[in-house]
Amino acid sequence: MGKPTGFLEFQRTDRKYRPVEERLKHWNEFVEPLTKPDTEKQAARCMDCGIPYCHTGCPVNNQIPDWNDLVFRGDWKTAASNLHSTNNFPDITGRICPAPCEAACTLNIDDTPVTIKTIEYSIASRAWEEGWILPEPPETKTGKKIAIVGSGPAGLAAAQQLARVGHDVHVYEKNERPGGLLVYGIPDFKMEKDIIARRVRQMEAEGVTFHCGVQVGRDLSAKKLEDEHDAVLIAIGSEQPFDFFAKSPGRDLAGIHYAMDFLPQQNRRNAGEPQKPGTHEISAKGKHVVVIGGGDTGSDCIGTSFRQGAKSVTQLEIMPMPPERENKALSWPHWPLKLRVSSSQAEGAKTEYSISTTGFSGEGGNVKKLHYTRLDNKMQPVPGSEGVLDADLVLFAMGFSGPIEGDVVQELALPVVARGRFKGLDATDRDYKLSASPKLFCAGDIRRGQSLVVWAIREGRQAAHAIDKFLMGTTELPL
Repeated sequence: MGKPTGFLEFQRTDRKYRPVEERLKHWNEFVEPLTKPDTEKQAARCMDCGIPYCHTGCPVNNQIPDWNDLVFRGDWKTAASNLHSTNNFPDITGRICPAPCEAACTLNIDDTPVTIKTIEYSIASRAWEEGWILPEPPETKTGKKIAIVGSGPAGLAAAQQLARVGHDVHVYEKNERPGGLLVYGIPDFKMEKDIIARRVRQMEAEGVTFHCGVQVGRDLSAKKLEDEHDAVLIAIGSEQPFDFFAKSPGRDLAGIHYAMDFLPQQNRRNAGEPQKPGTHEISAKGKHVVVIGGGDTGSDCIGTSFRQGAKSVTQLEIMPMPPERENKALSWPHWPLKLRVSSSQAEGAKTEYSISTTGFSGEGGNVKKLHYTRLDNKMQPVPGSEGVLDADLVLFAMGFSGPIEGDVVQELALPVVARGRFKGLDATDRDYKLSASPKLFCAGDIRRGQSLVVWAIREGRQAAHAIDKFLMGTTELPL
C-alpha cells in the first residue's frame, strides 16, 4: 500500500449530515461529501491486510484495497475503472448500502473501520463529474433477444451486462419509470432519482430498450415474451408485505397502511408524476404516526412522515434492544447485531423495543389508538404491561414474504415458497434457471428472498453470466 502507516496516522473521518431542522424542510439528499484531500487521507488508512476481510463482506466482490490504494495515490480514474469492473452502480450502493464491508474491515476490531462506503461514493461521484462514465456499446451484435421482467437493481445490472456483450435486451417495467424500488421505494432524501435516470440513459445508449407502464402477465402475456425471446429473466422482486395483524381487532379501520403503499406516493409527488388510478392518498401531516417494524423500510417511513409534517412518530420493534457494541470476538468479520440509529430515527422518532401490537381502535371508522403489550426476554407478553398509543396513521414495515403471486408468477405457474424462493432452487445455485422452461431465469429478491440492493446487483450480474453462457455456450462475463 502507498501508506503502510496510514491507519496509525489518520483518524477515521466520515461524511456528515446537514442539521435536522434544515433537512426536514426539503426532499433532497443531505449528506455532505468529504473533500478530495480528506477522501485520499481516508483511503490511506487501508492497511494492506494479509487477508482482506472486507472482501468477505462485499456481495459484489469489490476490489476494495486496490481502489483504496489508487485513490490514495491520486489515480482516481483507474480507481473508477476498477470499481465499475465489479459493481455496475457504485453511485447507488455508495448512498444506500449498509456497508457490510466496513463491518468486516480489520480495523473494525477497534471500531474504526476504513470509510469504504464513503470512498466508493466519492469515486463514483468524481467519475460522473469528470465525464469518465460513458456508454459501452458492443462492437458486434449476437442476434439473440432477451426479455427482462422488472427494472430494479437485479434487472438493471443484468440488462447492462447482457447488452454490453451484444444481446438485444428489452426491459419491461410496470411503473412509469425504470428503477423498481430504487425509484418508487427509497425516498428522495436518501437517493435523488436523477442518479437512476442517468444510469438509464447510459444503458439506453448501450442498446437496452425499456418498456415502461407494461405489466407482464396483465398487459403483456409472459408466454408471448417467452415465445418471442431467446431467454427471459424474471426479476420482479419480493413485494408481498407481511401482515401479522390480519385478525387483530380494528385492523379494518382507515389509516392503517403498508409502507409500500405510503412511500411510493411521495416519490411520485416529488417527481410530478400522477398517482396510480384509484389510489387513496396517504399523508402524515398533523398526525400521530406509528411505524411497526425496525428495519430500513421503517426508517424510510419515519423520515417521510417528518417531512410531510407529522405531529409525532413512534417506531415499534418486537425484538429486544440490541447492545450498543457487539462482541467482536464472536461476530467479526460478520455483520453484527448491535444498536444502530438511522438518520431518520435521529430526526426525532421515539423507538420502542420488546413491544407487540395487540390491536387498534378508532372513531368514525378511522384509527385513533394502537394497543400493545410489552414482551419479556423470551418474547412472551408481560402481564400488566398493556398500553395504548395515539395513532392517526399506522404503517406496516415488517418485511416482505415473497413476490406478488399474480400476473407473471401466476401465468407461468412458478412454484413460490416462503420468502420469495422457488421450489427446488437454492439461492447458492449459479445457473439461475427456473425449471418451468429452459428459457426462464430468475434473479434478485424473487430468487433469494428480501435482501439488500447490493445483493440484487450481484444476482443480476451472475444471472447475466448464466444467460450469456446458456445462449452462446461460453461467456466472458464475470461471476
